[in-house]
Amino acid sequence: MRNSDISGTGNGSPESFDAHSPETDPAFALDDIDSGARTANGVAPGSRRAGWSADPTTGELQLDERSALRRIAGLSTELTDITEVEYRQLRLERVVLVGVWTEGSVARAESSMAELARLAETAGSEVLEALIQRRDRPDPATYIGSGKADELRAVVLSTGADTVICDGELTPAQLTALEKVVKVKVVDRTALILDIFAQHATSREGKAQVALAQMEYMLPRLRGWGESMSRQAGGRAGSNGGVGLRGPGETKIETDRRRIRERMAKLRREIREMKTARDTKRARRTSSGVPSVAIVGYTNAGKSSLMNALTGSGVLVQDALFATLDPTTRRAELEDGREVVFTDTVGFVRHLPTQLVEAFRSTLEEVTGADLLLHVVDGSDALPAEQIKAVREVVTEVIRESGQPAPPELLVVNKIDEVDPVELTRLRGLLPGAEFVSVHKDLGIDRLRTRLDEVLGGLDVEVSVLLPYTRGDLLARIHADGRISRSEHTENGTRVQARVPSALAAALSGYANAGAAPA
Repeated sequence: MRNSDISGTGNGSPESFDAHSPETDPAFALDDIDSGARTANGVAPGSRRAGWSADPTTGELQLDERSALRRIAGLSTELTDITEVEYRQLRLERVVLVGVWTEGSVARAESSMAELARLAETAGSEVLEALIQRRDRPDPATYIGSGKADELRAVVLSTGADTVICDGELTPAQLTALEKVVKVKVVDRTALILDIFAQHATSREGKAQVALAQMEYMLPRLRGWGESMSRQAGGRAGSNGGVGLRGPGETKIETDRRRIRERMAKLRREIREMKTARDTKRARRTSSGVPSVAIVGYTNAGKSSLMNALTGSGVLVQDALFATLDPTTRRAELEDGREVVFTDTVGFVRHLPTQLVEAFRSTLEEVTGADLLLHVVDGSDALPAEQIKAVREVVTEVIRESGQPAPPELLVVNKIDEVDPVELTRLRGLLPGAEFVSVHKDLGIDRLRTRLDEVLGGLDVEVSVLLPYTRGDLLARIHADGRISRSEHTENGTRVQARVPSALAAALSGYANAGAAPA
């Protein structure tokens, strides 16, 4: 990392990962339907064949489709004079990173820049150089100050970069001023994350949410030159257009803003309609009495890999930031035969754009109806505590606005096979109640299953009911979802004493003959 104030490396690119890791190689994610025994990636032992799969999983198909389209660096027809373009698509090829270090340690500043480099590479760019400016606060004019902006221009010329990415959200004025100095495309952190979301969104709801977030970001940043600023005359032109048609008219940029607002209003209506369908499905799952576990965590912490390990599903797994955006729900059985519904949610990141939190609120609300939050943490990260803090901030905000009580949380530290033993010991002391696993090496998964059984069992309610013989459906649900401690057939029905999920206890309340006592 290049900096006049601190020392570092000369390359902003993060360390590369193994191209044939279980997260990236489809050969490691085969889904064998003939056997129930699976490894950490949802693969039955002995089902792997080198480079071949008779039944590719959904995740494999999505990964192949994503890999089929790659950005080619160096091919561009963009105008040299950027002032001649009103709005340009994001085109990330050869980039220089720049950040402002306002607080915290050097390690924290370098970790933030390394994460920005990972985001840039996920978007399809090549990181050439990185700079950090030590300041009390970002410069209100050019974000990094006039002197550092001139230095950034020299770096852009020497490296041949065509894009500058700033580690922060720039105001429209800062974006315009910095572009005038460096004379190349300038993108801030928010636009970069939105670009990644636009690439990875697959479902109709996900695409609508990303489009809404992009429009909210783009609306105050629209710029126009030449004809874009000229005003459109009334019906018969000039000031004699008739009643209601006189006046200066609307400029093209004002028309664009109005159309964007209309499109945003339409997207909000569509998302509300999709939210109704999602709420209906969630209510159906809740009424079934099956416990729900929401998997949350920092992006690329291994949520989808853990989902595959616990459920044997073949959801998309990729060593990239924000690889999966759409929530995925799968049903699985624990060690005692209890059925559990796992939901994989969208990943989080430090300084997650407000537009994305608002647009994905209907998706994030999956955590509010969960019986347990499975919080996955990347143990190999330099600052895992910062990850935990970033995730909890967003989750707390969503739960607070929903007005529902916060579900219990179980921390799961993943990737312990990549952690130094001394650091791993420190993490165990820092997070005493957490489970430590490695989905890649299949370490600690069985212990995690046992822990889930204990935690979910502690959330059950003890009931004593007398069920008439006509309600065999309720008795079947008690056998499937609860633990029966005593059962007796009488003249009036079946007397059952058991521990059942709270939703099932509510359905049984009308048949209670000894009351229901909390666990």
